[in-house]
This record gives sequence, C-alpha cells and structure tokens, in this order.
Amino acid sequence: MARIDSLLAIVKQQAANELRMGTDREPKMFAFGVAKRLSIPATPDDTLRDLLGEILTPEREQAMRAKGRLEVTYEGGPLGSFHVTLATREGGFDVTFVRNARARGAAAEGAAPASEMPPAIAPHPPGLSQPTSVPASPAVAARLVHDDDPSGGSLLAAYVVSAAALRASDLHLADGEPPCVRVDGALQRLDLAAGVDVAATLALSDAERTRLAHGDSIDSAREVVGVGRVRIHIFQSSAGLAAAVRLLPRAAPSLASLHLPLPLDDLAELPHGLVLVCGASGSGKSTTLAALAQEALRRRSIVLTTLEDPIEFALSPPETSLARRRQVGRDVRDFATGLRDALREDPDVLLLGEMRDRETIRLALTAAETGHLVLSSLHSRSAASAIERIVDVFPAEGQAQVRTQIADSLRAIVVQRLLPRARGEGRIPVIEVLRVTHAVGALIREGKTSQITSTLQSGKREGMLSLERCLADRVQAGEIRVEDARSVANEPSSLTSYLAR
Repeated sequence: MARIDSLLAIVKQQAANELRMGTDREPKMFAFGVAKRLSIPATPDDTLRDLLGEILTPEREQAMRAKGRLEVTYEGGPLGSFHVTLATREGGFDVTFVRNARARGAAAEGAAPASEMPPAIAPHPPGLSQPTSVPASPAVAARLVHDDDPSGGSLLAAYVVSAAALRASDLHLADGEPPCVRVDGALQRLDLAAGVDVAATLALSDAERTRLAHGDSIDSAREVVGVGRVRIHIFQSSAGLAAAVRLLPRAAPSLASLHLPLPLDDLAELPHGLVLVCGASGSGKSTTLAALAQEALRRRSIVLTTLEDPIEFALSPPETSLARRRQVGRDVRDFATGLRDALREDPDVLLLGEMRDRETIRLALTAAETGHLVLSSLHSRSAASAIERIVDVFPAEGQAQVRTQIADSLRAIVVQRLLPRARGEGRIPVIEVLRVTHAVGALIREGKTSQITSTLQSGKREGMLSLERCLADRVQAGEIRVEDARSVANEPSSLTSYLAR
C-alpha cells in the first residue's frame, strides 16, 4: 500500500472526491468543490515524495518536468481509483487526486447539499476542550506515513499523525464519536472526522471482531513509520467498539532524559533482586522501566529477556549485550509460562511488563532470589501499598513466607506521577523512592509497612525520597503548581509541612 493511502482513506471516509497537495503547502480536501476540513501541516518536498512513492517514479518526474504537467491513474485498492495530476511550479510541484467518475457518482448520490452537510465534528461534551487543528509545522508533516499492519489501518496512521503533532500521549477512539487526544493530561477533540468506525480504522479481522463481540478485549502494538510505536487496547463498550491508543517514543529513552529528581542509574547495575516501578495508568511506568533496561544493556554485558503485553519501546543493545523479547499472547501463552521458560534461557536481567497474578509474582520473587535482576511494574499509589498489594495476593497462611521473600529480594520501589508544568507545555515527573535497607527489610518481615513512610522521610542518605518531599521541592522550584501537588499527595499534611519550611 502506498503511504499516501493514509490521507486518501480520510478523503473516502468524508465522502470527498479531491485531495490537493504541494511542496510546502497545506493539503486541502474537497467534496465536489466544497472545501472540507483537513487539519494537516504544510508538506516539505522530501515528505511529499515519500508519500507519493511509486506514483512519482523517476521516469514520471522526468516527463512532468519536460511537459510541465502529467496525468496518471492510481489504483488505491479498497479506496478506489484516483485520477492524479502532477504539475511543476517554481519551488516544487503540486499533486491533485480526484476519485474516478464512478466513485464521484456514488458519493454524490448519497451526499447532502453543501448547506445540509453535517458539521465536521460533533458538539463537544463538558470537560473537553474545543476541536483542535494540528499546528502547521514542517517537522510534523514528515510523520504522514502508514503503519506496518498488512491488513490496512491507514486511517489509524492519519489519526496518530495528528495526535503526535499535538504532543499527545494518548488517542481515544469510539464508534460514532470524533477522535479525542490527551495532551498534558487534558482531553481535547480532533476535527479529522465527525464519527469514527473503530473496526474499519483499526482494520480488524473477522476473528478479532468475533472475540470483541464475545466480551474479550485485544491488546496489540503497531509501528507508525515516522512517528514510532503505538500500543492499542480495543474493547467493547455500551455504545460500540472503543480503543485507547498510547503513543510511544521511537526508542527507549535514557534515564537522564527523563529529568527525574533523583538519579536511578545504580538500579541498572544491581546484580540481582527485584525493582518495582509503580503508579497509575499513564504515569510513565513503562517509560522508566524501558530506560532502566536500556541502561542495563549499555552499562553491562548481559542477556535481557522481556515479557511484555504488547512489546512497546524499541531497545538497542550494544554488541556486548543481547535482548530477547517475547510478547505475551503471541510468542508465549502468559507471563507465568514465559517466566518459567526464561529461567532456562540464561538471562541476567528480566523485564516483566506487569506483575498481574499470584503465579507471576511468585516466580518473579524466586527469580530475584536466585541471582537475576527483575524489573517490573505494579499499579500502586505508594511504596508501602505496593508491598501490601503483593502480600495480599497470597492466602493468609503463606503471607509470612512471602514477606520474608520480599524482604530478601526487593531492592527498590519507585512510585511515579506526571504533573503539568507550571510554565510552558509538557509534564514533569515526581517520584517516591524506597531503598530496601536492613531496617526496611525488618519492617517488611514484621508486617510493619505503615512505618515505612517515616523511614522514607529520614532516608535521604540512603537515596530515599518521599513523594511529599519531591512534590514540595518541585513546587518551590516553580516547576509545578501547588494545587496540582496537593491533588496527588498521599499525605497532604506532610506536603503542607514541607512547603512551610
């Protein structure tokens, strides 16, 4: 499929018949002479050529330059046939796609007059910002490319391009609703479509549609060339299909690039033990885990085995290390099976996307006890509650043994939040860091996890940091607003005390 199909799919979906593009010009879309919304930035020459691909071969470009104008036909498969006009001009060239007469007639018969055309976007509900147009930036236009799904998904690529242009962390799709993105924690609508067809946008197979109809959800990841990987969760809602799409960086970031308030580099060099990264969904857990894994690959000569659902960040091992990545549900049945396999695969470091069930937790603790460094994530608001979550997974009669295992194998817990910057765009991390010293280990064994908070507050020399201390430091530095800090503090009274100092 040509990369231009990601735009032609929008033309078809919007019952339009014409797409006009040109070097350093914003693409425009028309429905038989009536302009329709298409919020795409201006397209640089190299990006336009990349989009056209085989449509603009060297021979055709030579003919276009010689004649000043060239007309060809492009067969877009399920998108239909297009009459393509290529024309030179000073500083570049222009290209116009017009759907063939048969498509025009079909669209015209079902189209309402221009005055009766529905709005390009449904009214926005309370709590969501007004429809947003993508800012005109040549750098963003370079992202107008398709994903690697052989079954299609070009509409998804177009939506992801627009989300990336706005620096969105997530894209939300639902049947019959306009696309919605999350930017710096706030939701806002996109004006790319009045209503989404999730199954068509994601090019779901018949088997996938059947699974969803039976109440299953589907997790997958795709590569959108020029943007990076996206993680997709598809599910059935009361109003139809819906999907949450997380935009991921092209590669695992460095720890330094995360701007954490406390260095965590030493965790990547631990010879064995368990390191947990905790927080709510969207708090950056996966990003921090990937950065730790990349740091371990860089600093040491190791075999890193990952179990993920799905595989997210791209890792780049140097020649001295190896990375073996397995996707749960595709490469291995489940986390527990993958962990059992991994222990026979000579790993030095194990990365578990999430510790979800008792068997996975039990095997992870065993691996950490037997000479492996295990990196994993857990949904928890604090270090103390993370420990209790692990313990509570096991029956009462086995909890004493589990506490001993945790005390012996746990090395550190990092709890993370992302808060809007007080000045400028973007979000900034605030963290809580618990290091398992002899004193902390004793508290875990004795079930006195409620006392861990006071240990955190006095453990600065051991590399510990309480969430409230971190929040106060960020507020006093002018990096976050005090009201945002109060909204995520586990102990508001402690935060107030730190702010008063």
